[in-house]
Amino acid sequence: MVWLSVCSQGITSLVIFDEGTVDHVWYIEKVLPVALEYGKKVFGNDWIFQQDDAKPHQHYLTQQWWRNNFPSFIDKDCWPPNSPDLNPLDYSIWDELANAID
Repeated sequence: MVWLSVCSQGITSLVIFDEGTVDHVWYIEKVLPVALEYGKKVFGNDWIFQQDDAKPHQHYLTQQWWRNNFPSFIDKDCWPPNSPDLNPLDYSIWDELANAID
């Protein structure tokens, strides 16, 4: 499994999960610092982090980490569930990648 973030200015580095499932601890320790570093580098303090409604994102410690570190984010209570309009990776880019591999 991999994690990747995209925005109007480019993409972050890939975070590769070698095995197992991703829990909130792994997400906080391995993924969020990559997103934070990229966001600060590209946008300074003028950006909003958008997550989806995956279990590690819903955890209260993840939500707390976001509040303490990101300039702004869409929290779990404001995220529209199963929204392809707000999650282009799940509904567009991964499909293109899968087709290119096939």
